[in-house]
Amino acid sequence: MVQINQILDNKKQFLKLLLLADEQENMIDKYLLRGDMYVLDDAGVKVVCVVTDEGGGNFEIKNIATDPLYQGKGYGKKMIQYILQHYQHKGHTMYVGTGDSPLTIPFYESCGFVISHQIDNFFIDHYDHPIIENGKQLKHMVILKKSL
Repeated sequence: MVQINQILDNKKQFLKLLLLADEQENMIDKYLLRGDMYVLDDAGVKVVCVVTDEGGGNFEIKNIATDPLYQGKGYGKKMIQYILQHYQHKGHTMYVGTGDSPLTIPFYESCGFVISHQIDNFFIDHYDHPIIENGKQLKHMVILKKSL
């Protein structure tokens, strides 16, 4: 049975999963403590997600990662649906930032997000090593948004 639970303590126990979506631990440290963490459990943890309150009714999914063994099975989408419903009465907009990648942007668009803007050279300026996805170095962060 699928359950989504909030994690209040010892969030770093899920670091291995968090690093799938954000490869640099010191970047995760910038939002992990101030963010709300959720895990999707279906006979074991399948997805982890961290959401931050950015003020003014704006929230941001800072990290969402699905265990590679369970990708493409709807778990990530189920987590997004839960997050959107959970925050719908707490604010007006949910944001998510991702690399300029043809793998991830369509996933968020299929969840109802639309491209808002781009932060140029984010991955070059903020990471100590190149971030490679599907053979391509990520440079820009694409910010998508969805009304709650």
